[in-house]
Amino acid sequence: MAKQRVGILFGGKSVEHEVSIQSARNVYEAIDKSKFDVVLIGIDKAGRWQAADMARLQAATSPTAELAAGASDGALAFVPGEAPPYDVVIPLLHGTYGEDGTVQGLLKLANIPFVGAGVLGSAVGMDKDVAKRLLRDAGIPVARFVTLTPRTAGAASFETLAAEFGAPFFVKPANSGSSVGVSKVRNAAEWAAARAEALRYDGKLLVEEFIRGREVEVAVLGNDDPQASVAGEIAPRHEFYSYAAKYLDEHGAALRIPAALAPEVAERVRSLAVRTFLALECAGMARVDFFVTEAGGIYVNEINTIPGFTKISMYPKLWEATGVTYAQLIERLIELALERHRAEQRIETTFRPVLPPAS
Repeated sequence: MAKQRVGILFGGKSVEHEVSIQSARNVYEAIDKSKFDVVLIGIDKAGRWQAADMARLQAATSPTAELAAGASDGALAFVPGEAPPYDVVIPLLHGTYGEDGTVQGLLKLANIPFVGAGVLGSAVGMDKDVAKRLLRDAGIPVARFVTLTPRTAGAASFETLAAEFGAPFFVKPANSGSSVGVSKVRNAAEWAAARAEALRYDGKLLVEEFIRGREVEVAVLGNDDPQASVAGEIAPRHEFYSYAAKYLDEHGAALRIPAALAPEVAERVRSLAVRTFLALECAGMARVDFFVTEAGGIYVNEINTIPGFTKISMYPKLWEATGVTYAQLIERLIELALERHRAEQRIETTFRPVLPPAS
């Protein structure tokens, strides 16, 4: 059989550009090249799409390295109505302009199968405000929160927020990932700084109660009948699991897989992960993050529809602990993308009225 042509899309204009490069490098190294013809598609921070190669990925060795700017390559153009240039694309664009439905919409218009959630699931999963409201409506527990715009945030005092949520509380951009722009707030001065920091990255922010608990994560894999991995635990050595703790400090957190949870708690977490995945219209893959308190409370913190695939990322590690190797995981994600694409092709796009039988 001819090899399937797989495009790995990485980089992008997001603040998580550098993490995306690390994910792409690891996926490229792990994918079974006896089955797949792999093409690297890089997007630099100016938004230019360009052909890339492993040498350029290897050159970006540091956690803060960017994809070097290059000329756009017309061969990467997607032309709706023509045969797609790839059998499937793996988007590894973490954060805005990649994980939020923008690229997913482009790939759907070009009729190219792609790994991960579609336009709606991607957009909803990226927006913490909308995601939390949908989860709350579905009866899935989340921390108490309020969403503020630049106008309403400017009018909100620390004292009013602390009276509602207690202190400390957390402030985060509604649309961002990897803990970028997230702050822990204890006083009025920290509130002013946190508000400005969060609004650097998005047009609205969340103020959220601080839940003192263990940080537990579950990987989900599937389409209509998704499966959950074993649960893992993040034990930050920083004050919280910040961007620096995740990517800049190699000793920033300890990963405990599987998490030391009572069997019934572990099962509840895994069940809630699948319910969250389905409630937010996800597909293919996602990582669901929780807080688990000493009293047994379980709260969904957020969902990541394009979780990290770096060497220290929980998503592939959780599946490896569940019995799925990195290479098998990539192959399964490709199968799920093609399965969903085939199902979507059966949906009618032309109205054909059903006429009553002739009398």
